[in-house]
Amino acid sequence: MRVFFDRELDTVATFWRIFRRDGVMLAFTSHDRDLAFGGITHRAAPGMVPAAIRLTADISSDSAEAEGALNHDAIREDDLAAGLFDNAAIEIGAVDWTTLEHHALYTGRIGRIEDDQSHFSAELRSDKHLLEQDLVPRTSPTCRAEFCGRGCGLSAARFTSTHKLSDIDLDRNRVRFATLAAADHIDGRLRFLNGAQTGVMFDIIDIDDDWLVLDRPLVDGTAIGTKAELREGCDHTIATCSERFNNARNFRGEPFLPGNDLLSRYGQSS
Repeated sequence: MRVFFDRELDTVATFWRIFRRDGVMLAFTSHDRDLAFGGITHRAAPGMVPAAIRLTADISSDSAEAEGALNHDAIREDDLAAGLFDNAAIEIGAVDWTTLEHHALYTGRIGRIEDDQSHFSAELRSDKHLLEQDLVPRTSPTCRAEFCGRGCGLSAARFTSTHKLSDIDLDRNRVRFATLAAADHIDGRLRFLNGAQTGVMFDIIDIDDDWLVLDRPLVDGTAIGTKAELREGCDHTIATCSERFNNARNFRGEPFLPGNDLLSRYGQSS
């Protein structure tokens, strides 16, 4: 196995592999020419380098940062703003550009991304960050289960439908579908099936008449008539669970448990 950096002058470059959620895979190298290894062509991008990588032997999360210039055709400011790189899987490693021997040093996902129109920086999260999640349920007046997810018991297919985009308002970050009951989709989700933001998941945070207001920025390039997959939403209250979905038996919350405000209450004469 190749041992890297065991000599004063070493023929080593960094390589990147990015696996976006829309199915696009991008590969780069810090070398000054393209390198093909592992069945993948890595495009030369000397301006993209890992700023820091820290690996640990315990269960604490490995940390890393990455930065680069927004001058490569494959990574554009519009794509970052559109969320195409959000939560993308990433692999960083070292490669000998003469023998093409390579080894992955870091795997994880892209977290927070910041850009200033000329450069970007990305926070990288290793897979070990999943071990930091608190799995102990906490009491709450609203349901803790994800709608149509584990514990809810409802079928996602039953509340998911495909519609064609009838209008888009970039200034107010909202979309409209002529064949859709908008009121049922508050707190729901939207995913475009083609166009500039293919595969990006939007949360529906509000409705404005028959418009759906989205949580992340819309960008140019999504045409009228584009197909989108929409799933209805739930406000996680016992009333909605019982009356709208007839699913109170699966409610994962404690709506009638007294809260901390019970200590501050006082009696009132009738």
